[in-house]
Amino acid sequence: MLSVIPIDEAEKWDAIVHSFKEYDAYYLSGYSKAFQLHGDGKPHVFYYDDGKMRAMNVVMKRDVGQDEKFVGKIPKDTYFDLATPYGYGGFLVEGEITENRLKLLDKEYSTFCKDSGIISEFVRFQPMLRNSKALGDVYDIMNLSKTISIALDSREQIWNNLNSKNRNMVRKAQKSSVKIYWGRNAELYEEFVQMYNATMDKDNASYYYYFGDEFYNSILNDFKYNALMFYAVYQSEKIAMSIILFANKQIHYHLSASSREYQHLAPTNLLLYEVACWGSENGYKTFHLGGGVGSSEDSLYKFKSSFNRNSDNTFAIGRKIFDKGKYKELIEIRKVDGGIDTNSNFFPQYRAEFIISGMGDRVL
Repeated sequence: MLSVIPIDEAEKWDAIVHSFKEYDAYYLSGYSKAFQLHGDGKPHVFYYDDGKMRAMNVVMKRDVGQDEKFVGKIPKDTYFDLATPYGYGGFLVEGEITENRLKLLDKEYSTFCKDSGIISEFVRFQPMLRNSKALGDVYDIMNLSKTISIALDSREQIWNNLNSKNRNMVRKAQKSSVKIYWGRNAELYEEFVQMYNATMDKDNASYYYYFGDEFYNSILNDFKYNALMFYAVYQSEKIAMSIILFANKQIHYHLSASSREYQHLAPTNLLLYEVACWGSENGYKTFHLGGGVGSSEDSLYKFKSSFNRNSDNTFAIGRKIFDKGKYKELIEIRKVDGGIDTNSNFFPQYRAEFIISGMGDRVL
């Protein structure tokens, strides 16, 4: 009843994804392929069908032996763990869903993973799909934070959901003659990379958030039917840019950048408002903006919440250990180094950051 499809069978992969009523962009093969090129692991989709209930789960399979914390301590290509691709995902389940059928799914999935050397799994559930709700007996689930989405039934609805300050910012951008355009070509991505990397530099972002040329080329070419570049122009100069994802009536705010010197013109406010209007005009139902950095209600979260005062999505994570013995063994290996933070909530714990003794600083 359980099958596993690797990324090199993309046509089969996407046929399965498209057969689910509530699939979205994060489940498609082209999305995971870009993050494979970024070094996040090997993408697979698990597909389960018992004749009455179906389920699918997209994961990045990571070789624990290639983690710098374990190089030379455990063999490569032997022990693995799973994680949701950057963004959101988790099992989608449809059909005649019962407690017993979910238990059978869990049993077959867990047995397969343990027998395949997979030790654990970390899931970031899709807030819009609320797919964590049915899986409480499958994963250890924790609700973390709120995320913001915009309903796209009409332009009037989109405008009315903005708070008063955001409306003023959108008006300001419009009166300043900021214009919003969209497209898909290599030149736009080249301009985006320069602006995005400069934004990351100023934000002191982790090295992970610097994506290479292969990543962007994959989004451009492998995900061409599900991604567009929206950009704001002021006096013939691009001053804000965003990669927007879309599939199955849902839009997602993906990566974004802006020029600091033009922030007073509120180009990103206008850009996101125009994305929402574009979605409404093209039959999309929701525009998911996501939440704050690290699931906190920070300035980014507050900015996003200004687009919908009534958004009520909940972001949840799921944790699962398939092989408890090996999980504990890997933690013990880390303890020998004396650098593991055993009080950290990081999962899986054996991949937690090193601690520099006596300094309290953490390094990757």
